[in-house]
Amino acid sequence: MSEGNLQLLFDLLMLLMLLIGLTVVWMAKHGGTRGKIAERLRTTAWSSRRDAESAEVDRNEAGSARRFLRHLAAIGDRLPIFDAKYRMKLRQEMTRGGFRSPRATSILLAVKFFVGLACAVATVMFGVHLPLGTYPLFRALYMLGAFIVGMIIPEYFLKFRSARRRNAMAQCLPDALDLLVICTNAGNSLGVSIRRVADELATICPPLSAEFALAADELQVSGDSRRALNGLAERIDLPSIRALISTLTQSMRYGTPITSALRTLSRTERLAHIVSLEEKAAKLAPKMVLPMMLFILPPVVVIAAGPAVIQLLNFLDHR
Repeated sequence: MSEGNLQLLFDLLMLLMLLIGLTVVWMAKHGGTRGKIAERLRTTAWSSRRDAESAEVDRNEAGSARRFLRHLAAIGDRLPIFDAKYRMKLRQEMTRGGFRSPRATSILLAVKFFVGLACAVATVMFGVHLPLGTYPLFRALYMLGAFIVGMIIPEYFLKFRSARRRNAMAQCLPDALDLLVICTNAGNSLGVSIRRVADELATICPPLSAEFALAADELQVSGDSRRALNGLAERIDLPSIRALISTLTQSMRYGTPITSALRTLSRTERLAHIVSLEEKAAKLAPKMVLPMMLFILPPVVVIAAGPAVIQLLNFLDHR
């Protein structure tokens, strides 16, 4: 057998060992009959709840892209290396990132696994070009590290998207509070006010408008204002929104006027927003020092001293 065939066989064995290692880790984590039964019950309950929520979505899905996403979700549901607790945590993060589809979590899990596997395969294929890549032990370590990094990358992008979405909603929150004060002053109920604010913010801040619209729908359908408001706070996950929900909850509990509480909160949020803008403006001058030294100062020096240097060189040449 040639050296190339031996190398290919060794690479395939390393990938097989990676899959076997993942299976062993999962079995060690969920070892024991009682642990397996409890984990199976949790996974079954989670899958049943997800299937019940996506039953209506399944009737209307069509097209190759949606079929592909449905297959990805099916693969994500069957991956044994992610337990139900981690799936619930990831689903909460997906909701905060704006992905409220019942299949979003399963699709992300499948993407995480395939990206990690692709990184591991790429490391095995090009591992000989890495430092100490000719040694089997180091190539196996590189493969395991690439698999772990590949599993982390999609979740990192999800957290980055969630952070950007929260920042966009935080910037538009003072305007939303002002609109909410105007609607409550006009005599509208809380649900109608939230619905009107969502309609007004549709072109200004679509993420905040979508969250307010969902809260208004929950208020209209269930009638449980406390649960709907707490759900809004969990989805957005901002201190300002939690302060708003706490203010509304206390006003409804003790019978205090909602308008005055919202006006005070709106004034506080507007002041905090102005202070944040002033802080960013104060930090702008130190941040501009390095770009000015690298990109602005050298051209200015060349333009100012260039003619004098040229004349000096010509003078020295004539002598």
